[in-house]
Formats: sequence, C-alpha cells, structure tokens
Amino acid sequence: MALDYRGLLNDLEQESAHLIAHLRPLEQRTWETSTPAAGWAVRDQISHLAFFDDFAHLAMTDADRFRITSAELVARGEDFPDRVAADHRHRTPTDLLDWFARSRSRLIAEFSKDDPKRRLPWFGPDMSVASSATARLMETWAHGQDVYDTLGVTHPTSNGLRSIAHLGVSTFGFAFRLNGLEVPDAAVRVELQAPDSNETWTWGPETAADHVVGAAEDFVLVVTQRRHLDDTRLTVRGAVAESWMKIAQAYAGAPAGGRPRRMTTARREL
Repeated sequence: MALDYRGLLNDLEQESAHLIAHLRPLEQRTWETSTPAAGWAVRDQISHLAFFDDFAHLAMTDADRFRITSAELVARGEDFPDRVAADHRHRTPTDLLDWFARSRSRLIAEFSKDDPKRRLPWFGPDMSVASSATARLMETWAHGQDVYDTLGVTHPTSNGLRSIAHLGVSTFGFAFRLNGLEVPDAAVRVELQAPDSNETWTWGPETAADHVVGAAEDFVLVVTQRRHLDDTRLTVRGAVAESWMKIAQAYAGAPAGGRPRRMTTARREL
C-alpha cells in the first residue's frame, strides 16, 4: 500500500473533527457515562487521547525527554493507561474537550511539517512519523467507537479505515509475539470491502490457504478490539486466520483480551 501522507493527515483531521463535533453538545452527566471499556467513562476516553497526543508531540520534538518520561510512565505498571485516566478525572468536560482539541491541532500541525519517514521513539520499537500519525488515527477511531457506542449513534464513515486496516494487517506477527505464541509461517489473504464504494482492499497472496474476508469496518473493529470476532460478519477460513483474529491487536501495550461476545453469532465460515 503506497503512502499518501497528506491523505493520511486529512483522514486524521476528519476523524478528529467528527469526534469533537459529537462531544461539544454533551451534558456533563454524559461525560460520566460508562463506556464499553471496563472502568472508563466518556471522560476517560478523551483524556487518554489528549494525553497520548501530547506524548506523540513530545516524541517528535524532544526524543530524549520522551524516553525519560515514557520510562517513568511505564514504571507505574502495565495498567498505566488506567492510572493516567484516574489522574485526570478532576478535569471538567470543557477542560477535557479544550485539551483534546488543542493537543490534536498542535500534533497535526507538527505532522504536517515533518518528514513522514523520520524515525521516532515510542512505547516499544521506534516508528516512523507516518506510523505515528496512523497510530493516532487508529486510537482516535477506536476510542471514538467506544464513545459512539455509549451515545448510541453510528460511527461516521471514515476514509481512514484503509490505513487502520493496513496497520491491523501489519501487526500480524506482533499479535502472536505479544501473546507468547510462535508467529505462523503461513500467509493470510485479507480482502476488505471499502465503505461507500465497490472498491476492495487486499493484502497477502491470492494463493494463501487462509482468508479473512468482509467489510473493512468489521475488520477494524476486531483488530482494535472493539468487537468480538463472532459479533461481526467477517468470513474467516483456516486455522492461522482463526488464531490471528482471536488475538489481533493493532495497538501497543499488554495483551488486552478483546471484548466479550455480545450478540448472536453473525460471521460466516468459508
């Protein structure tokens, strides 16, 4: 997949704008509503995005300071995202929204003037500036999904689904290693239907015995662990593909375990 860096940043801007537009009219009590992420209210989803936007900006502008500060954060334990959420529960909804909007705007401006191939430190392996932007898009989509689910509204269609899906495919080996499993030698063919078009996005050889086929949104919901595999209409064939989809995780951190099944089995078998 060829990189369209300007398009990637446009997708990040669009996803951010959609989320902010849904947050602005919320009453204060709605910010305290529990989301599908255990122990997290709407407020925690937004403080998480703002906090790690600031960390991404720090990684771009002061790598040495980022390494020191991130090491201190990780030293708080594997549950440090929960601790970060708790640290910011004193903030008002207006403060949280202003923080997120300000941090996101500053970060996108920094992305816009940087070299997309330049390497940056992060939690785990270093990544490129473009990968950092993709990760922020993925995080915004995923945490935004939790907010939209809480509000009972449909997630606005995102052109960024392709970039997030690509990240999901690219983290195939990472997901196995993260769970202490040997990375399979077998390739998996992924064929995803783009939203609002007849275009199909593909990864992997056509001759692969293992397949994952379906809507791009369903695939992204699984790799961001916002839906159980059985709550999607993804078609999965082959033991490797089945194993991968059960542990797929497109973001850094400890194995998250995914979401519990909540609906009648929807997916199809080949």
